[in-house]
Amino acid sequence: MPTGRVKWFSLEKGFGFIASDEGEDVYLAATSLPEGVPTVKPGTKLEFGVADGRRGPQALSVRIIDAPVSLVDNNRINNDDLAAMIEDTIKILDKVGNGLRHGRHPSGPEAERLGRVLRGIAGQLEA
Repeated sequence: MPTGRVKWFSLEKGFGFIASDEGEDVYLAATSLPEGVPTVKPGTKLEFGVADGRRGPQALSVRIIDAPVSLVDNNRINNDDLAAMIEDTIKILDKVGNGLRHGRHPSGPEAERLGRVLRGIAGQLEA
């Protein structure tokens, strides 16, 4: 199977291109990525099948061989700071829970902010 590296990929557009080791650009559709992988970073090494598409070669059955190191993973928060963040978040969630018991949902911006905080903490815990 051919191999190459991701030149660029846009999650919003749903496609990108691979620079194959043979020197040609290969179209990469989001639907060709492995299940559970919504996007790939530039420089990610891939193995893929190739089919002739309307506008040239198109990648199929993509398999990630080597992904570049994430800068986020290298910026892990120290344990004491993470513990303090979790404790503060518990207080916020308690307040939101009490409001929900009284029929008050958080406003759109509040809910969005809380979602970002929870995703950030989850990312730190999973790193």
